[in-house]
Amino acid sequence: MSSNLQANKATKISLFNFKTSAMRAFHMSWLAFFVCFFAWFACAPLMPVIAGEFNLTKDQIANINIAAVAITILVRLIVGPLCDKYGPRKTYTALLIIGSIPVFGVAASNSYESFLFFRLLIGAIGASFVITQYHTSIMFAPNVVGTANATTAGWGNAGGGATQALMPLLLSALVMFGVEQAMGWRIALLVPGIMMIIVGILYWKLTQDCTQGNFKELREQGIQVGSDKKGGMAILLHAARNYRVWILFGAYAACFGIEIFIHNIVAMYYVEHFSFGLKEAGMAAGIFGLLALFARALGGIVSDKVALKSGLDGRTTVLFAMILMEGLFLILFSQMNSAMLAILVMTIFALFTHMACGATYALVPFIDRDALGGVAGIIGAGGNVGAVAAGFLLKGVLDIQTCLMVLGGLVVIAASFVLMIRFSVEHKEKEQRLFEQAIVERNNAA
Repeated sequence: MSSNLQANKATKISLFNFKTSAMRAFHMSWLAFFVCFFAWFACAPLMPVIAGEFNLTKDQIANINIAAVAITILVRLIVGPLCDKYGPRKTYTALLIIGSIPVFGVAASNSYESFLFFRLLIGAIGASFVITQYHTSIMFAPNVVGTANATTAGWGNAGGGATQALMPLLLSALVMFGVEQAMGWRIALLVPGIMMIIVGILYWKLTQDCTQGNFKELREQGIQVGSDKKGGMAILLHAARNYRVWILFGAYAACFGIEIFIHNIVAMYYVEHFSFGLKEAGMAAGIFGLLALFARALGGIVSDKVALKSGLDGRTTVLFAMILMEGLFLILFSQMNSAMLAILVMTIFALFTHMACGATYALVPFIDRDALGGVAGIIGAGGNVGAVAAGFLLKGVLDIQTCLMVLGGLVVIAASFVLMIRFSVEHKEKEQRLFEQAIVERNNAA
């Protein structure tokens, strides 16, 4: 990335400023991710109803949960390099518009097979996360990039909590107006699809690729943007040669992977384990997702603050601590037998899970600036690999409680790997210079 691109990045986040391209990208990227996340998990809180209608077995439900997160792995790997090549604006618009098709498809499905097929395709919109992180990473300077990444991702992630709480309410409102339940859940699922199309059009109209303009025009002027590596494969391979990318791949599997897995199963868990009704289970599950509104941002903010004193090594330590606490509270959550205590422990566990996600992506922009799309894509895919692995573990283990306990242990192991991340002295000095330069720019602007 050329130095003049570096110089024009936003050095502060002004939430109510919609004039600058950086803040428009900030607001549109979290909104797009929110809508995608909402649509991605809209089926989860309605699963008890859908399972009843299609007479689904426990195995079939497990297959649907795995399908929902499996294809995302592939699409996340592709989408990162696509951002480097075509710019985040074109990539996001295409994903939103094309991604709405399977959302409408799932509402029209009439058998386990057709439902599974569309649920698999819906997983593609989970790749929206990589574009959100890419877009804020190239718009914001090193002093605030951790906060910008974590906030946009956190507000977007809250779509998962919103969908848990709102979809059952939407369904019961439709039933109250005399719609049959079998028709009601289908109508409810049209809502996120329509939202995706609207946001797709807005993204195209309101954003640009980076602070200077769009990649296509800038390249025509001879300005180097995105990656100078030819083709998406080269960008991916360059990123894949960096061992830090793979440690963070595991770390993200341990935080975001667990988060997605919990979104898929937690409403069912409260219904089965604590005999909650659909609305109560949705509300309890909603707590987990809605905490992302601030908790993920908090992880990024803590990382940015610690980096002021301790640089890149400080960011690594923050990430280790978050994942370790997440693992310990997950083990504790699996052992709770009273509903109140379970919700309380789940809240603390959720807090650390979201903060760990924020702290991971506060480290991502510093791993390799020459292959940002590849790095963001591989690490993002790690989250879904974690969710798929957890899904298969649940299929193999008979009950959710044991599964959650085993996962907690695996998270603690993933945390210990984070301590192995090291940066060369040159790398740290270079990043420190960029960081200080951003602080100077911000002070001058103020």
